[in-house]
Amino acid sequence: MSDAGWSELLRQLAYKAEWYGRTLVVADRHFPSTRRCSACHALSGPKELSVRVWTCALCGTEHDRDVNAAAA
Repeated sequence: MSDAGWSELLRQLAYKAEWYGRTLVVADRHFPSTRRCSACHALSGPKELSVRVWTCALCGTEHDRDVNAAAA
């Protein structure tokens, strides 16, 4: 990564996505993926990095922080 840079990585990913008929979605840098429930899309408050599992206050779904962020 240090020699090519992020723009080259994104260019390659876009090329591969087009080649295989896929869609590349690039999230905004400040998108709250670890705070947004992937089930009901409700936003929760900020969490310490030590919080690895949390429960949505609106729908009651329990989330692993990393899995939820990937699904949001």
